Amino acid sequence: MLKRVSALAALAFAAGLLPAAPPAPESWFGHKIGADRELLDWDKVVTYFYALGKSSDKIQVTEYGRSAENRPMIVATIAAPEVLQNLAHYREIQRRLADPRITAPAEAEPMFAEGKNIVLLTCSIHATEVASTHAAVEFAYRLITEDTPHFRAILNNTILLLVPSLNPDGVDIVTEWYRKTLGTKWEGTGPPYLYQKYVGHDNNRDWYIFSQPETRATISQLHNVWHPEIVYDVHQQGPDASRMFIPPWLDPIEPNIDPILMQEMNMMGTSVASDLTSAGKPGISIHASYDFWTPSRHYQAFHGGLRILTESASSKLATPITVTPDQIAKQALGYDPREKSWNYLQPWLGGTWRLRDIIDYQEIAFESLLYNAALHREEMLRAFYRVGQDQIARTKPWGAVIARDQRDPEATRRMLKTLADGAVEIYRDPEGNAVIPFQQPYSGYAKALLERQHYPNELLYPGGPPKRPYDVTAHTLPLLFGVEAKFVEEPVTALLARANFDEAINPAGEAASDTASWISANRAWAAGGAVWRNGAGDFRFGDNPGAGWHEVKRPRIGLYQSWTANMDEGWTRWLFENIGFVFSTLHNSDIQTGGLRAKFDAIVIPDQAANSIQNGNAAGSMPPEYTGGIGEKGAAALREFANAGGTVILLNRASDYGIEHLGVKAKNVLAGVPPKDFYSPGSLLNVTVDTSSPLAFGVPREIAVWSEGSPAFETSEPGVARFPERDILASGWLLGGERIAGKTALVDARSGAGHIILFGMRPQYRAQSYLTFKLLFNALVLNT
Repeated sequence: MLKRVSALAALAFAAGLLPAAPPAPESWFGHKIGADRELLDWDKVVTYFYALGKSSDKIQVTEYGRSAENRPMIVATIAAPEVLQNLAHYREIQRRLADPRITAPAEAEPMFAEGKNIVLLTCSIHATEVASTHAAVEFAYRLITEDTPHFRAILNNTILLLVPSLNPDGVDIVTEWYRKTLGTKWEGTGPPYLYQKYVGHDNNRDWYIFSQPETRATISQLHNVWHPEIVYDVHQQGPDASRMFIPPWLDPIEPNIDPILMQEMNMMGTSVASDLTSAGKPGISIHASYDFWTPSRHYQAFHGGLRILTESASSKLATPITVTPDQIAKQALGYDPREKSWNYLQPWLGGTWRLRDIIDYQEIAFESLLYNAALHREEMLRAFYRVGQDQIARTKPWGAVIARDQRDPEATRRMLKTLADGAVEIYRDPEGNAVIPFQQPYSGYAKALLERQHYPNELLYPGGPPKRPYDVTAHTLPLLFGVEAKFVEEPVTALLARANFDEAINPAGEAASDTASWISANRAWAAGGAVWRNGAGDFRFGDNPGAGWHEVKRPRIGLYQSWTANMDEGWTRWLFENIGFVFSTLHNSDIQTGGLRAKFDAIVIPDQAANSIQNGNAAGSMPPEYTGGIGEKGAAALREFANAGGTVILLNRASDYGIEHLGVKAKNVLAGVPPKDFYSPGSLLNVTVDTSSPLAFGVPREIAVWSEGSPAFETSEPGVARFPERDILASGWLLGGERIAGKTALVDARSGAGHIILFGMRPQYRAQSYLTFKLLFNALVLNT
């Protein structure tokens, strides 16, 4: 049940129930921080921070937004009292240093001497990585109550923006699940559902598309207001290798990131590693495991700041584990966890590992990073300003132009709004085209998102398998949104005022099959109105337009949700809600019951391995109600549904389920192919579309689709999209492309009176692939 935390805190203040002296965490939470088998409730975390703010002049606590489930998001601003009294002044210094166009070098000099090093420290965005919220509670208390030389330097030279959790909903979701399973054989498992309403673990992949309210609040109220020099993002990793990773990062580095920032990250990371080792903490890895490529995880590095990541080894949530020497991993990316090396100087070779150990490592890292930020305050402010100078000096290319006339105006608007929300300045020229000059502080960010990526061909050894990227390899917004953008070498003159992209485009009367039309169609259905389409897929709303038009009924949609916490299901659910589609969530038993055609026109099964769909969690691995899959009974019900005129839509890897269990006459040519022979780790691939197919209404003939563990088909069924014979890669990284040359990427298989659609792609990828959204939407209404 939703806890109205801020209201409770306000009442507590008014009633004088909060203490005059900062309360120790143990007295507030009823146990020591880091105690075995104890997790925290978000309401207590929030009220505790408000209690600290009420009882100390070194901390101010502010609610800066609301989560997807309407919990408060808070930031604790911690600094010396005289600094907190003048926050607006220091924020203005940051604003001026962030934009050298408005601050001449001579004007910047006194700001270097006076300004503070701004550090944004964010915790537990991944809610099963529980330790950092605990560490934030205890470290905040220590920082404002302990009088040490390090803490005095930190308070006087930095402004710490401490976010106890970027995912408040997840804190409660995981805590409630942990308590439910405490004392059972499932103690310490993760919940069988997403720990963020829509996107689960992918909430840390949202830092340029800004789809989630938590991301939008953090960007708009913290990043773009404070322009921090450092953002320290606190995470956890698996239990069987290093005890903590910290930068330097692995290659490759996104080429638009300023080398000054990379050098500073190297400096800060190795300093923290040194302090951890000096404190007697073994198992510290650097230059390992994590590359620095995608902006989906590195917003601040494109906005003048350092991204510092630590990844601590995990316990089973708050349950201790014992790792024996033979359980230590034999190999990790960039180092051997069993051997001493230059970047892993003191191996941890087993023992008991508990929540308290993670917190100890994290608090040492917190203090070390903040103390180094205090020591290097002036140098880092100078470097911050210099990074901005480098950005505004960019001349090649001069900038980018996005023409006014585009196939999908609403997708164009949303792409431009995405850039603008990331602090990119966009102007209009007299013809109405959008113009992005690159002589601005975040030009590297704009350039990275507008250009095609050329990820290096990195193998673990010559002739060996690919070196796995930490995330994906492509982030080209024009390809994802289906928008034409071009780089220009010569200045565009006569620019008009900054453009605004906040208002959605609403077509009136008649429109092509674009994003706005689908939004309008759902609004019309919701109001009881009629929606019409013609043979080209164009829309009209209201009265019957006459010959050549047919009415499209509102599709009755079922969306399959397994008990394996599927992020792709969450992204699909977000997309349907965002566009206005009404749908029902289907679990295994809902499908197995049968009679589906009487209830649904389309059933969507998101990206998931075929075996996982069929069998689900193994018996005994989770409580019984969360085990099993669709099974043969469910497969029979889906076949019956399609034969009776329904449409089964299978996304990405789920397509194999259609081949193996629903009888689709197709072969996945990539099944069983090892990565060394074919590898597409989150890339954009070119396909040619059969635009005569109803699935392709509103989609141009040549597009790029998102490929990530995706199948490719040989089939006698109608193919709606095919890979070309050559030049398959549009952006990112592709090995072994010849294996899919000429193969089918989208299959429309007939099954009785219905359809089974195999998507060899993720058409709704992370709320980004606006161009291919329409392929999915068309499939939803295929039989209405």
